Amino acid sequence: MSEEAQAALPLAGIRVIDVATVIAAPYCATILGEFGAEVLKVEHPVGGDALRRFGTPTERGDTLTWLSEARNKKSVTLDLHRPEGVAIFKQLIAESDVLCENFRTGTLEKWGLGWEVLRQINPGLIMLRVTGYGQTGPYADRPGFARVAHAFGGLSYLAGMPKGTPVTPGSTTLGDYMTGLYGCIGVLMALRYREQTGRGQYVDAALYESIFRCTDELAPAYGMYGIVRERHGPSHNDFACPHGHFPTRDGKWVAISCATDKLFARLAQAMNRPELASSSIYGDQKTRLEHRHDVNEIVRDWCGSLTREEVLERCYATATPAAPLNNIADIFGDRQFYARRNLVALDVPETGETIIIPAVIPKLSATPGRIKHLGPKLGEHTDEVLRDLLGLDETQIAELRSKRVI
Repeated sequence: MSEEAQAALPLAGIRVIDVATVIAAPYCATILGEFGAEVLKVEHPVGGDALRRFGTPTERGDTLTWLSEARNKKSVTLDLHRPEGVAIFKQLIAESDVLCENFRTGTLEKWGLGWEVLRQINPGLIMLRVTGYGQTGPYADRPGFARVAHAFGGLSYLAGMPKGTPVTPGSTTLGDYMTGLYGCIGVLMALRYREQTGRGQYVDAALYESIFRCTDELAPAYGMYGIVRERHGPSHNDFACPHGHFPTRDGKWVAISCATDKLFARLAQAMNRPELASSSIYGDQKTRLEHRHDVNEIVRDWCGSLTREEVLERCYATATPAAPLNNIADIFGDRQFYARRNLVALDVPETGETIIIPAVIPKLSATPGRIKHLGPKLGEHTDEVLRDLLGLDETQIAELRSKRVI
């Protein structure tokens, strides 16, 4: 990408300090960096971000997770437990626009780096604060992780087989990614507000709230009718039927969703049983829900008589909503992922290895985001930032290093 194209990215000129760890708040910083922001990843000099050790290790020493999720960031080491480190951090705050952190509530305040202190240094600062339970409330000081948020926010209770053990839905870090997304939305709105007023603000994002916000009518259904939704396994049949996962003859699975009578008629056509969609049998959604077990058995038997490709071909031919339950090997071989360039191959300079990572989303037509480089080595940009941004000379930098502040 040319310098002109990089300068045209929507967040060019915005500087972000990412002092957070692992995924939630750092994911917000990653998104901002993909669309032009300069992201300074501030890490402890010993070990750095725990994400460097989370996942599959590479020859370089960092994990695949780090190389992918810390893309585009500059690593600056700084010990915030030391007065010299706190002083330098405050200087960085004065020169930045956004701060992303996800320490337990009150941690930055203990270090003398709370919101009230930082806003005095930089009145236009936007501070994203991600915690398990938020900055307020009786649980504010409790530690929180994605798995805990899935449980507390009501999602894990719904995942699993009926009357079986509740399971973690999908990725165990789903709550982290979702909260990073909500945090990014908050930061962008706060940037817009600052354009209008010149004033910064903080964004308070709780992991459990991101999960709870995505539970459709769970709250109003209980509030109005006392309905407690239970686990339905692969078939969620409260609103639609058939609507679930079905095994095929070759040991694979397909997802089929018929949310309307019209869609069920298409499925009936795909099964060569159009009579099932008549008003006297299962053509009405209410009737299908009342006889959900029978309807699901019919669809399950049909899928089980064909290979996955045969089921999907018939569904596609009749415009029935269906898809394979892809594993990652399926994804790597899928034409849609290829056509949309959802996978990007990059070289790891230090080892010569090639890593394939998820591409930038969303796709902007005029100013698409970019991946400039993979996750950096620990402290790779410390000297550059202290010298070029804060004006420290080589002697000062060497002294900080000798004291292990950096």
